[in-house]
Amino acid sequence: MSLPALAEISLNDPLPINPDLKKGKLENGLTYYIQKNNNPQKKVELRLVVKAGSVLEDDDQQGLAHFTEHMAFNGSKHFKKHQLISYLQSIGVKFGADLNAYTSFDETVYILPIPTDKPAYLKTGFQVLADWAQGVEMKAVDIDKERGIILEEARLGKGASDRMMRQLLPEVFNGSKYAERLPIGKEDTIKQFKHDALRRFYKDWYRPDLMAVVVIGDVQPDDAEKMIYKYFSGLKNPVPARARPEINIPKNTASKTMVITDKEATNNMLMLRYPLEKQPTHEVIGDYRQDIIRNFYKSMLNRRLGALTEQARPPFLGASAGSEPVVAGYDSFVATAILSPSGTQAALDALMQEKNSVRQFGFTAAEFDRAKKIEAREYESMFNEFSKSNSASFAAEYIRNFLTNEPIPGIKNEYLYFKEFAEGISLEEMNQFAKKATPDDSVKLMFYVGSNKAGESTPGVAELQDMAAKAEQKTPEARAEKTVSAKLMTTLPTPGQIVNEKENKLLGLVEMTLSNGVKVTLKKTDFKNDQVLMSARRAGGMSLFSDADYYNAFYSNPVVWAMGMGNFSQKDMQETLAGKSANVRTSMDNYSESIGGASSASDIETMLQLLYLRLTSPRKDEALFQSLISSQKELARNSWAHPETVFTDAITTTIYKDNPRAFHPARVEDFDKISLERSIDIYQSRYGSAKDLHFIFVGSFEIDKIKPLLAIYLASLPVTDIKTEYQDLHINPVQGIVKKEVLAGNEEKSTVVLSFTGPSTYTREENMRFHAMVDILNLKIIDVLREKQGLIYSGGMSGSFERIPQSRYGIDAELPCSPENVDKVITALFGEIKKIQQSGPQQEDLNKVKQSWLKAHQEELRSNESWLNHLQGAVYYKTEAEAILSVDKRIRAITPAQIKEAAQRYFNFQNYAQIVLYPEQKK
Repeated sequence: MSLPALAEISLNDPLPINPDLKKGKLENGLTYYIQKNNNPQKKVELRLVVKAGSVLEDDDQQGLAHFTEHMAFNGSKHFKKHQLISYLQSIGVKFGADLNAYTSFDETVYILPIPTDKPAYLKTGFQVLADWAQGVEMKAVDIDKERGIILEEARLGKGASDRMMRQLLPEVFNGSKYAERLPIGKEDTIKQFKHDALRRFYKDWYRPDLMAVVVIGDVQPDDAEKMIYKYFSGLKNPVPARARPEINIPKNTASKTMVITDKEATNNMLMLRYPLEKQPTHEVIGDYRQDIIRNFYKSMLNRRLGALTEQARPPFLGASAGSEPVVAGYDSFVATAILSPSGTQAALDALMQEKNSVRQFGFTAAEFDRAKKIEAREYESMFNEFSKSNSASFAAEYIRNFLTNEPIPGIKNEYLYFKEFAEGISLEEMNQFAKKATPDDSVKLMFYVGSNKAGESTPGVAELQDMAAKAEQKTPEARAEKTVSAKLMTTLPTPGQIVNEKENKLLGLVEMTLSNGVKVTLKKTDFKNDQVLMSARRAGGMSLFSDADYYNAFYSNPVVWAMGMGNFSQKDMQETLAGKSANVRTSMDNYSESIGGASSASDIETMLQLLYLRLTSPRKDEALFQSLISSQKELARNSWAHPETVFTDAITTTIYKDNPRAFHPARVEDFDKISLERSIDIYQSRYGSAKDLHFIFVGSFEIDKIKPLLAIYLASLPVTDIKTEYQDLHINPVQGIVKKEVLAGNEEKSTVVLSFTGPSTYTREENMRFHAMVDILNLKIIDVLREKQGLIYSGGMSGSFERIPQSRYGIDAELPCSPENVDKVITALFGEIKKIQQSGPQQEDLNKVKQSWLKAHQEELRSNESWLNHLQGAVYYKTEAEAILSVDKRIRAITPAQIKEAAQRYFNFQNYAQIVLYPEQKK
């Protein structure tokens, strides 16, 4: 895309809005945003945004903003209870995945993607939004039934994080109303509120002067505007209308220290939070220039902190710092660190040192140059992809504009501003900003949040304050800049050749064989303007190594990754790649090893250089290896405080007994079994040879330009004789009916896991029937277990058809619920399965699944990721790639009788595992 001519820009000119956007306001005060966008085609993203969240609740309404959101799906003026979800599913809109909503402190947002195949669909979508706005029925019987579902949602969120957050937030919000209005509300209120309290919230705050309608997608703006006038002009503001109060958060005037602990906490974390500030305004173009400076500042500061994790003994496992939004209208500078084995003092010292060094000395010229390159590449990528941007991303941007006045000049203008202003921002100006933006330590909230389980060393408040005082007294040091190579490779490999080439016109493929035997498939697309994806997969994997080598093989990729490649550490690599958009990753599972990569169209050579170095030149660094092992031990140690980790381990143990090759959550002692030398040997033994690799490239490249690069970097890869077949590890599931109860966690919450497994015969048609059966049961889980019986809030079923090492299927249902409802949940799910086994599914339910799949497939045919996965699968499993063209036909051919037969075949009630998580103190 070409850059528009640059007119003279005045910093005092008002910020424009995106010229492709139609923004307006109805007489009743409702704001609307309309933009035509064809990605994806035949689809429109609709949003209803209400500036009403939990902070507006009266004392008797705590939790009712969120409750109101739920009631929008429980019957309205034009849609009876259950009718709305059923209708939307029938036109391919999934509940949860597509149709959704959320409630926060300051807003409630309803999300409705609608297909535009038929005009009636879009009209109905507008009617749905209008009903949500002022047509929700709020029947007493429906309100009372929804209480249980809300309580189940609240139960799902309980745990260490929730318990600690409830201690933390009152301090962050400094006694304001926000501290008393968590969106989930109070359980006693949810159980006992009077119906009129809910209706009062809806009447007071669901009104057009607090609403916006967002319409982005494959629709003519004039047509969309007419529908907005038709469906929303009749909305009325209440008379008299309650004034929407501005909730002020008092500024902290004194420091405070808190230590918040919980035995189920999975990380020990340090947080420094500085006084809240009003968010900066965005009125004129000069404000946008300040945003550019602000982004430079934050990215440089966080890269400094990230670099510290590359040390042999890092002061923390991860850290971040900068100004963050808290709630509407307020920002706060926050510095956070996840503690490493180095301890609390080391983390405090490092956070204070970097923060105060930036405050006193600013950034270096080299840092600033890298930051400019990185930001320039981000802007260029957004500009290049503007015409292929997803409608949902535009919708999210306009929602933020309505709620927080985020500027929306459009990427064309934003790119112009960046090009105009970035080079003119001097290092001196940048460092002046840094000095003002980096707070001193005169007033701050300091929190230690972590575990108090046995053996944990937790500081007290006084001890933490002493640590902070020591850190503050240390003299900041200016950053010492290390020079790194500007090039990944100073000497290029001797090129090979392309020895064979053929074209698949049906699929738009070019297929090649290189002189070293490596194969390549190219698919040039126009789905994105600036995206190239790469993939390769080969049989072998960890199956080729003994049980004694399991951990060395499992962690071989993370070990090699941690140390960098060639002459570059990971930190050096990041600095050399500043301004480039390219990455390569390698991974290994039980039966294969994989290579993946992505780049912009202009950085394909960089991606291929990364690939060449990654495969041929792993780097060895004992200090970084020890750092990785130490950090991973800390993460593993902390993770076992979480009840879900205990449960996950129990599931694997129950289903696969004591098979040493079945995946388990990492334990501290696992990392004592890893050898640096052996891990590198295993990595090199698999990735050091390109034998039988078949690379797939999909995206926006020119075939004539990519060919010479393939000859240089792929045809030159070494090919030695290695085994490229897997060995069966015999990771077989238990037979018969196996039941296990797991006791873990303090909260009154349970999770039911049911696992059905067995041998299967794979065909494309059977695979499709199998997954249709699973998706139909997910419809029943929503309809029956959630909506009709109120037993769960979320949960579902997943299925897999494995072809390697044996043809085998697996079905797993995971259903969180209350401990007293465990038996009811199991009985209800088994009941739905048996209905399908006996009578087959309802045609209506099968049609819903088919319609959803057909819509999804339309989008997949315009997706680089989907084509990459499909082509890679065809190569790996040796199947016909042309099958992608007959997916619609196979979907339409599925019948209820086939689903009935599938349910009888795959649900064997004499062969399943049932694992249930109960609280530690089971009643």
